[in-house]
Order: sequence, then structure tokens, then C-alpha cells
Amino acid sequence: MTKVAGSHDRSSEASRYIVKHVEAILAVDRSEGIRMATNILTSTKKLFVYGVGRSGLAARAFAMRMVQLGLECFFIGETITPVVGEDDAVLIVSQTGSTMSAVQVANIARRVGAKVIAVTGQPTSKLAHASNVVLTLQTSGDASRPRLAPLATLFEAAAMILLDGLVAQVMERLGQTEADMRARHAIMV
Repeated sequence: MTKVAGSHDRSSEASRYIVKHVEAILAVDRSEGIRMATNILTSTKKLFVYGVGRSGLAARAFAMRMVQLGLECFFIGETITPVVGEDDAVLIVSQTGSTMSAVQVANIARRVGAKVIAVTGQPTSKLAHASNVVLTLQTSGDASRPRLAPLATLFEAAAMILLDGLVAQVMERLGQTEADMRARHAIMV
């Protein structure tokens, strides 16, 4: 195997950079938004989750945990996903908050009376304006960001961690344990 000179150094540097910046992003106080999101998530009839690209991957990971917590949860866009209704909630992850499909999902959900939770990097975006609760993950960077954390890497990593923290909050509110979740964990044979 051929080793690329400096590749290990860049990987370590990038990892440290990402951890440092994600920690700063998550240090912002979002306690009121988290409280409101938790209230919605623990009182909804059905939960729908949506995101595109890597934001969609973070959203899917969150949806999996919600199912493991015993909630009726669906990912929008799947063929077996039912229609969003009045007593439902929709959580959307979009860094820009302007992804057309994300904004459309939020607008449709609000129109039918569902509650919308946005996880976005843009607090004044169309998605934020269409949402009941906005959990903002504003990223910043320096000249090193494009080479160490390209595109929306910082947002996506922060979203994954923020949503995992929200899982813990919902878990506590519902009185669930890791053993309860493990019993609902899908086992593929």
C-alpha cells in the first residue's frame, strides 16, 4: 500500500478542527427550543422526519432512534409513509433552510395543522419562518474550513450530535431506558 505524504497529518488536523468547531456551535444555549421540541415530540400522534443529502442522513439517524423509543415515526419520501395530519409533527434538517423540498414539506405540514421543528443553519430562512420551533446551528469558520471541513460538514456533524442530545431528552421524558430501546432495535438476519 502506498502512503500519501501528509495524509495522516491532514486527517488528524481535520478531526481536531471539526471537533473544536462543532463544540463551539453546540455551546450556544438552545434550552428553550429543546424544551419546546421535546414537548412537541412527546405529545405528537405521529412524527415525520425529512432532510436531503447528508442532512437527510442525520435526520434518518434521528428517526431510527425515535422508533426505538417507541414513537410512530416515518421518513418523508418513502413509499410507505402515510399522510401528515393535524396532530402530527414534522422535523426537518436543512443547513440552508432554503432547500425547495424542505420548505415545501414545512409549508404543507403547517397548512394541515402539524407542528414543524426545523434544524437549520439559517435562522431567517424560509424554513425557519415556516416552523413552530427553530433549532439553529450557525456555523462559522476561517480560511481552513474549506479544506478541513468542506461544504456543510460542520452543520451536519453538529446536527447529528444535537439530535442525539434531543433523543436523550425525549428518552428521559418518556421514561424509556436503553434496554427499552434495545428491545425495539431492528435485527437483520
